[in-house]
Amino acid sequence: MSQELQNYHLDLHAACILEEYSRLKPLFAEIAERVHKRLKEVFDEAGLLTAALEYRVKTEPSLAGKLELKGAKYKDLFDLTDIVGVRVVTFYLDDVDKVASIVERLFDIDWENSVDKRKAHEIDSFGYLSLHYICSLPEQDRPDEWPEASRVRFEIQMRTVLQHAWANMNHDTGYKSGVEVPKRYLRSLSRLAGILELVDEQFSQIRTEITDYRRNIQALVASGNLKEVPLEVESFRSFLAMEPFRGLNRRIAAVNQAEILDVSLMPFLQVFRGLKMETLGDISDLIRDWSDAAYQIAVYQMGVTDIDIVSSSVGPQNLCIAYILRHGWGKAGIRMLLDELNGASDNNDFMADYLVSQAKDLPFMNQ
Repeated sequence: MSQELQNYHLDLHAACILEEYSRLKPLFAEIAERVHKRLKEVFDEAGLLTAALEYRVKTEPSLAGKLELKGAKYKDLFDLTDIVGVRVVTFYLDDVDKVASIVERLFDIDWENSVDKRKAHEIDSFGYLSLHYICSLPEQDRPDEWPEASRVRFEIQMRTVLQHAWANMNHDTGYKSGVEVPKRYLRSLSRLAGILELVDEQFSQIRTEITDYRRNIQALVASGNLKEVPLEVESFRSFLAMEPFRGLNRRIAAVNQAEILDVSLMPFLQVFRGLKMETLGDISDLIRDWSDAAYQIAVYQMGVTDIDIVSSSVGPQNLCIAYILRHGWGKAGIRMLLDELNGASDNNDFMADYLVSQAKDLPFMNQ
């Protein structure tokens, strides 16, 4: 027995297990890194955002302490399933099940020794509702140079951010540590546990409802029922995906055979709201009713130039200019439009004057 092992208070059986651990520690480190890397790759591919993906290999002093207390429980080193530990912390409850599904596909699961602590019903169990899988690497993923790899099992723990925070706080306060805590504190902790569990459930429910709302909006937009779709961020983004200003922009670009440079049109959301538009149907009506006027403005602006590149914002901007001027909002209305799109600037005042003067003799202003 080495001098280092003699420093621990272990019987011969436990000391042999610890000596085997020291020999195989590089294998445990390699398995931990492989598991972490594989999980990260698949999470990234699936677009699954996690709060934390951590791994560790149990240190020698930690293992020695465990063997000192429970060494007789283990037949050999491979009976220990937590030498390699991986923790996945998710933002939402339902993401725990998604992580579990990925883990089941990637690794061999020892179902007999895996534990779903989420099925606990104790009132104070919130911080311990983790899902624990005991796993091993499938044959094709094992390092060839280590024949012992087939016998190594590792633990993957899956829980939410709130469950993880609660467990850590409980650990710090001594709760569930064997230290007697006065009942008044236990009652307070139990109440907090209930609140956090409710918050965890509500976060997942709200996310589900928002996802359903977005899908409903997308379906309404795709169906063409635009009058039923409120003008909001998600609905406007779905509307823009249909390229509603494409025809007008092409018509304007054709004046000079210009190229169209695509830019984000999301800033127009606030512009349209400022024009008192409430649904996507209102914007659709704007395009239908004011495209000729927007085209007249563009022809006047571009007809005596050699501009060969126009922004994709030219169509919606000219629509708004025509709408503002025809409704009698004049320079002040144009200035508000330019401030919203370009940021407040003294130059916007000059441009507003110029646009009002430019458009006053166009046909749409005299209809």
